[in-house]
Amino acid sequence: MADEAKGRGNAAFSAGNFEEAIRHFTTAIALSPNNHVLYSNRSAAYASLNKFPEALADAQKTVELKPDWGKGYSRLGAAYIGLHDYAEAASAYRKGLEIEPNNEALKSGLADADAALARSSSRSRPAPAGGSPFGEAFGPEMWVRLSTDPATRSYLQQPDFVRMMQDIQKNPNHLNLYLKDERVMQALGVLLNIKLQTRTHEEDEDVEMSRSDETTARRGSPERKTPANESRPETQPEPEEMDIPKEDKAKKDRKKEAIKEKEAGNAAYKKKDFETAIQRYSSAIDLDDEDISFLTNRAAVYLEMGKYEDCIEDCDKAVERGRELRSDFKMIARALTRKGTALVKLAKSSKDYEPAIETFQKALTEHRNPDTLKRLNDAEKAKKDLEQQEYFNPEIADEEREKGNEYFKEQKYPEAVKHYSEAIRRNPRDHKAYSNRAACYTKLGALPEGLKDAEKCIELEPTFSKGYTRKGAVQYFMKEYEKALETYQQGLKLDPQNQELADGVRRCVEQINKASRGDLSPEELKERQAKAMQDPEIQNILTDPVMRQVLADFQENPNAAQHHMKNPQVMNKIQKLISAGIVQVK
Repeated sequence: MADEAKGRGNAAFSAGNFEEAIRHFTTAIALSPNNHVLYSNRSAAYASLNKFPEALADAQKTVELKPDWGKGYSRLGAAYIGLHDYAEAASAYRKGLEIEPNNEALKSGLADADAALARSSSRSRPAPAGGSPFGEAFGPEMWVRLSTDPATRSYLQQPDFVRMMQDIQKNPNHLNLYLKDERVMQALGVLLNIKLQTRTHEEDEDVEMSRSDETTARRGSPERKTPANESRPETQPEPEEMDIPKEDKAKKDRKKEAIKEKEAGNAAYKKKDFETAIQRYSSAIDLDDEDISFLTNRAAVYLEMGKYEDCIEDCDKAVERGRELRSDFKMIARALTRKGTALVKLAKSSKDYEPAIETFQKALTEHRNPDTLKRLNDAEKAKKDLEQQEYFNPEIADEEREKGNEYFKEQKYPEAVKHYSEAIRRNPRDHKAYSNRAACYTKLGALPEGLKDAEKCIELEPTFSKGYTRKGAVQYFMKEYEKALETYQQGLKLDPQNQELADGVRRCVEQINKASRGDLSPEELKERQAKAMQDPEIQNILTDPVMRQVLADFQENPNAAQHHMKNPQVMNKIQKLISAGIVQVK
C-alpha cells in the first residue's frame, strides 16, 4: 500500500501537481515511516512549492534514516539554499560527496552554494546608523527557528505571513512596516529569544457589509479601558463651555454633529434607504474628516448599490487618510477588504482577479480577519476556475491528443502522457484522452493512475467500449481477476462483437480456473493471498458471520455445505475466495 501511494505521489510530482504529491507521500510515510526515499521525495515536493522549512525537515529525516545515501544530502543542500543558508548548504553537499564522490548533482549543488556564499559575503552591509538593530535576527537560520518553535510553526502555512517575513529578511528596515501584525511581533520575539508584549486596538464603529440575507449595523464604540497604573479623578467636573476656546468648541460641535449624521446614515442603511444613507455619510465627512469610518460606511453603501468605482474611490481615500491619522489598523484593513470585494465584482477575466487578491492580502497584513481570509480564498478559487474556462479549447485538445498518439506509437510513453495531460487540461470532458492516458500509465506500470483514468473515461462516456478494455487490462495486471472479468463482461454487453473484450474474458477465466483447479505454484498462491487480504471485498467476506459458518461447514459438515452451494450469492463469494487463493480446492 505504501508503494502504491508512493507511485501516485511520483506520478503527481511528474505532472507538476506538488500539493497532491505531498498528500500521497504523506500517506505512504504513515504506512512506512522508516522509508528514507519517501521523505526524500516529499522534501523535493515541498521545495518545488518553496516550502523550504518543511523541505529541510524531511531532508534531515532522510539523512537520519539513510546517512550513507548521497541523494539525501542533495535534498538537504537544496533546502538550505532555499532558506539562503549557503554555508550549511555547502556543508551538506560536501558530506554527500564524501559518500559519492562522482555524484554530478552533488557537485553542481556545491558549486551553486559556494557561488551564492561568495556573492552573499561580498555584499556590503548597511551602516549601523539608520539601519535595523534586529538585522541579524533575520539571517539564513530564521526559517529553521520559526519552523521549530511551536508558537510560530503554524504561521509558515499562511502566505501573507511568509511574504512579510521574506520582505523583512531582504530589508530588515521594513520591519517597521509590519509591527502592527501580532504574528510578526511574536516571530520577532522567537528570533530574539525574548517575550514581546503585543498591543491591542479598539475598533471604530462601522457599518458591516450585508450579505444576501442580512444587513447589520454596529452602534457605539467600546469605551477605552483605563490602565491600572493610570490615575483617574473620580469627581472632577467637566469644564464649563466658557472655558473652552471658541475654535476648539466649534470643532467639538462639528464632531458631535458628524456622529449624529453617521447614526442617521446607519439607520437609513438598515432600512436599505441607500440614497439617504449616502447623503448622511457625506454630511458626516464634510463635518469631520478625521474619522475614516464615515468613508468606509459610505463605501459599503456604494458596494450595495453596485457603484463599485465609487466604493473603490472611498476605500482608497479611507486608507490614505487613515495612514495620515495613524488610524486603527483594523479600520485600514476593513477599507482594503471592501475595495477588494468591489474589485471582485468588477472582474471579468482571470487577470482581473489579481488586483483584488493583492488587495485582500494587504488587508490581511493589517489585520487577520476570518472574513477577509475567506474572501481571499474565494477570489483565488474564482480566478483558478476562470483560468480553466479561458484555457478550454477542444481544437487544441484534439491536436495534443494526436501528438500523444504519435508518441505512444513510438513507445515514448512519458512524452505521450505529457500531451494527453495537456489535452485533458484543454478539454476535461475528452473521454478519449483519459482512455489513451490510461493505456500509457498501464505501459509505465503506474496501475493506480491507469485505473483512475479508465474509470474517468467510463464516467464521461459509459457507452465507450474502449474504456472497459482499459479498466479490465489494469485490473488484470493488478491480478484482480474477478473484478477484471466483471469489467470485460460489462463491456461486452455494450459491444458483443468486441474481440479485445472477449479475449480479456478468456484470460480472466483461465486465471480463475487455475486457482479453482489448485494449479497455482506456492509463490503464486502466496502472492494472491497477500493481495487478497488487502481487498476490502475479501475482508468483508471473511468477517461475514454467515460466510464464516459456511466455511466451517465445508470442513466439518459436508451435507450442510451442499445446501449452501445452492445459494447463488454464497457460491459467488466462495468463487471469489477460491480465485484469491484463500480457499483451496483439492
